[in-house]
Amino acid sequence: MRIGIPKEIKDHEYRVAAPPTAVAALAAAGHPVLVQAGAGQAIGYDDADYRAAGAEIANDAATVYREAELIYKVKEPLAAELPLLRPEHILFCYLHLAAAPALARTLLDCGLTAFAFETVSGKRGDTPLLAPMSQIAGRLAIQMGMQALEMKNGGRGVLLSGVPGVAPGRVVVLGGGNVGANAARIAVGIGADVTLLDHGAEKLKAYDELYQGRLKTLFATPANIEACVTHADLVVGAAYVVGRHAPRLLDRTLLRRMPNGSALVDVSIDQGGTAETSRPTSHSAPFYVEEGVVHYCVPNMPGAVARTATLALSEATLPYLLKLAEGGPRAAFEQDPGFANGLNLAQGRIAHAGLAEDLKLPHGDWRQLIQ
Repeated sequence: MRIGIPKEIKDHEYRVAAPPTAVAALAAAGHPVLVQAGAGQAIGYDDADYRAAGAEIANDAATVYREAELIYKVKEPLAAELPLLRPEHILFCYLHLAAAPALARTLLDCGLTAFAFETVSGKRGDTPLLAPMSQIAGRLAIQMGMQALEMKNGGRGVLLSGVPGVAPGRVVVLGGGNVGANAARIAVGIGADVTLLDHGAEKLKAYDELYQGRLKTLFATPANIEACVTHADLVVGAAYVVGRHAPRLLDRTLLRRMPNGSALVDVSIDQGGTAETSRPTSHSAPFYVEEGVVHYCVPNMPGAVARTATLALSEATLPYLLKLAEGGPRAAFEQDPGFANGLNLAQGRIAHAGLAEDLKLPHGDWRQLIQ
């Protein structure tokens, strides 16, 4: 299968779907690879590196989309890329369509086959293609939260670690999945006063045993969320439901009761956000203040550390890409049933039940949609 890797065009998105080592693996498996010129240059991968790995270099995105059967990229296609898509394309990337109904409709009208990294499931019910970016985003959340708390960005001037004689800042993490786990890890590591809330009793027990009192855990009831958030210096929104819009845990009234100049890092923004006041921002203009709270809502957070993120993402996605390219979707699904959960769209229909429910559209089973 001919695989195309375009250059990402989202604001300050320097990741690339595959480093040269991954391209070499694809070429060794017999798959021609077409890489857009400059796709990896910002993170140290020159066109010459890709040529040496066995790729052909295309001068522009139009050539990649015209000549490739499978489009392998990082982020969802933007407006400039949509006219380049064709019904016969297989699209393999992060999509987050529950939070982007207009994009979902455009891709449905196109009729292509679209896989979302974030909804592929592993044998344990996990999300192996989302996990590496969740780990990075969770760790970045505290870093970005500290910036949001700086006076120059409208913050209240709190140092989360504290200093001798001054109490540390209070961090509240909403959600105990990969993002929440990594945010808590960094926040505890710098000495912040950290509380993590989640619905899962076993998950909270595991955190309690791991941190031995250095992390407080609470059930994510409305009363507990309210009590914690209204006294927090930093809230990290880390709630996630696979393929669905993120649960709305923070309404405007609650945000208004937070300390003036406190911060919200809504990592769930790529799935619509956990707060009523959250709206997507960009790496160019990451912060805004609403209801007295400094918001950071960048949907492609891992793009800030693009080299690390590229290597981590490629390691996770490459085995699935090889399955897909070898025999097509049906053979890949029969080999790995969890891979079928990554199928979001096919033949103008939704193939993911949760996405269909959020968008209030019918869905079909992959066995009928994939020939």
